[in-house]
Amino acid sequence: MIDIKYLLEQPDKVTENNTRRGKDIDVSFAVKHAKDRAESLEQVQELRTKANELSKTVSTASAEDRPAIIEQGKQIKNQIKDWEEKLAQAESLLSAELFKYPNILRGDVPTGTNGLQNEQVRVFGEPTKFSFTPKDHLELGEKLGIIDVERASKVSGARFVYLKGDAVLLEFALIQYALSELLKEKFIPVIPPHLISIDSMSSMGYLQHGGEEEIYHLKNDPMVLIGTSEQALGPMHLNEVLDEEQLPLRYAGFSPCYRREAGSYGKDTRGILRVHQFDKIEMFSFTTPERSDEEHELLLSIEERLMQGLGLPYRVMKLCSGDTGTPSARTYDIETWMPSQNMYRETHSTSNTTDFQTRRLNIRVRRKGKNECAHALNGTAFAIGRTLIAILENYQQEDGSIVVPKVLQQLIGKEKIG
Repeated sequence: MIDIKYLLEQPDKVTENNTRRGKDIDVSFAVKHAKDRAESLEQVQELRTKANELSKTVSTASAEDRPAIIEQGKQIKNQIKDWEEKLAQAESLLSAELFKYPNILRGDVPTGTNGLQNEQVRVFGEPTKFSFTPKDHLELGEKLGIIDVERASKVSGARFVYLKGDAVLLEFALIQYALSELLKEKFIPVIPPHLISIDSMSSMGYLQHGGEEEIYHLKNDPMVLIGTSEQALGPMHLNEVLDEEQLPLRYAGFSPCYRREAGSYGKDTRGILRVHQFDKIEMFSFTTPERSDEEHELLLSIEERLMQGLGLPYRVMKLCSGDTGTPSARTYDIETWMPSQNMYRETHSTSNTTDFQTRRLNIRVRRKGKNECAHALNGTAFAIGRTLIAILENYQQEDGSIVVPKVLQQLIGKEKIG
């Protein structure tokens, strides 16, 4: 949720931000509801003051005056009730209106309408070249007996997978490798709940703007399955005040991720590129407003360090305004080379959500003057499925075997799969 104070002080900048994002939102509605709330709150406070003052006079009033004072008190109480109802209505309307607003973009975010206008920041390595026709990850994985989507479809339906044998060893090697690097940066490992309340998910900004279509809801309980561990890590400090000396507070969450992937089709549904359940290690940070951009660059640098350790070719993209998610003020993607598709595909993302999520979650930083909302950031360490795809396809040999990246060889206990 954006800061209503900022909206009231800078309505033109908010409108400009919405336009850059392709959002047609009339700020006058939020301004009106904010004014109605302020007027109602003022009336409630004034009437309560009168009621308190009046109650003090009852005990000292004469017997003749006391009935009139009591009657006046009843009238004021009724007025307070009326204004409290108006206040509640104004707050409800304002809250609903503010939920429509995306986060305020950082100034360096390029303007654009879709992913084609994202800005390439840098490239690491060159696309992998082969002396033979490379296979895709599914063909490789099936022949090696480490990926089984056919049996998974019998058990769970389309776009689920059994990872087996060396694929499982690769996954746990990736997890151990990521954690070893994240511990150097003082990340606290966390295994979060896979189910969170609808209120928690809503406060993180993932139920609005079409996000609900991607989320699995429970039939009998007001809870949802997480699509990434950040959705459970953010609310962990709900309604808390963090000591500035403790910041940045960094978490590394490992969890399955559950996504409906509504609307995906074509090559993306083959194999394990876009499935309904996959594992991921997610970085999440709480920090002060003045340090959040620096923290964002750190998260990106960690992602690149991990990828360079694997020796995979990739490029860093800064998302344009129209491609940046609603909660984010700035997002970088890492796109890794996928030989079977002859193109770069997203494997990592990192976003600075500033105070957009923490405002709704009421997570603040204790400052000497006035406590203020903390800033929150997130970033992918490894989305396991897509990282496995990149390893299988880029390290494949003509005979169908897979060379294990050197950084993982000791962890997996072998140099080659197959």
